[in-house]
Amino acid sequence: MDTKLPRQNTRQVMVGSVPIGGGAPVVVQSMTCTDTADAAATLDQVRALAAAGCDIVRVTVPREDALESFREVCAESPVPIVADIHFDYRLAIGAVKAGAAKLRINPGNIGSWEKVDAVIDAAGQAGTVIRIGVNAGSLERDIAERQDLTQPEKLVASSMRFVEHFEQRGFENIVLSAKAHSVPTTIETYRALSRELPHVPLHLGVTEAGTVRQGTIKSSVGLGILLAEGIGDTLRVSLTADPVEEPPVAWGILECLGIRRRGPELVSCPTCGRTQVNLIPIAQEVERRLQTVTKPISVAVMGCVVNGPGEAGDADVGVACGKGSALLFRHGEVIRKIDEESIVDELMAEIDRL
Repeated sequence: MDTKLPRQNTRQVMVGSVPIGGGAPVVVQSMTCTDTADAAATLDQVRALAAAGCDIVRVTVPREDALESFREVCAESPVPIVADIHFDYRLAIGAVKAGAAKLRINPGNIGSWEKVDAVIDAAGQAGTVIRIGVNAGSLERDIAERQDLTQPEKLVASSMRFVEHFEQRGFENIVLSAKAHSVPTTIETYRALSRELPHVPLHLGVTEAGTVRQGTIKSSVGLGILLAEGIGDTLRVSLTADPVEEPPVAWGILECLGIRRRGPELVSCPTCGRTQVNLIPIAQEVERRLQTVTKPISVAVMGCVVNGPGEAGDADVGVACGKGSALLFRHGEVIRKIDEESIVDELMAEIDRL
């Protein structure tokens, strides 16, 4: 009996220098929202996304006049670049020639099989990965109109059709996504894809998830369940917001599940009637300062001695607050007592010593 997680059994592909699948670390990605024809603005956003935690970044190529700028973005980006292409197969081929490490296409809106095959051939010659991106809102008509299939079954049927076609042409440098805005549909679809196409790396996402609050909730539930089951090799959290908001949510999901860690984990209590300091702004300031810390440590900010070293005893460092003061502790052992106004500074100083 195979005891490996599903993501350990997928076929590994290389997006530039970044491996996806085959048990590689789950890859975090996002997408720029600049006009790609403005290379400087696009590169600025790519760099910001990389700094926020993206391993790869997707960039749209909506028009032919964006290809030259896209070439510059690929050449100067700190991370591999994925070209997002719709409708025009010539743009996909142009993006490959411009240096895309990966294409994202929905074969259903590229046109005829001959056009899809031309993209496959160009990617094959260049060693470019293709993400087959199936979407609930743009299924092929013959599948979309079938009354005997549920929405997840339609997404799976479309995905299998495209994967089989690519593989029959000898192209295996594939990542697959099948997205919907419904969390239950997303979960059911990806579970089925993992069963039916266990060798294909899966890109997870809840599409059109919403603004920061709603999108974070939907993505955390949908993607968190799948990742906990070992399903998913790469993910994007889609938010109606500055895309720099997306990588921290993705990393938060991965860190909560113990799958991958990028920086500190903040453990803080919700406060209660026992709390005798103004804990909320203290925790918020600690969270703000931790954004520049890369150590994979846990930091506790607790409102009282009941929930201090006891409940957060496995934290690397933390504070348990009392009336106008706090106990500073490391690995559950109290180090010293500090005044309320010094809590954040003393805690950060102790983190620097770790």
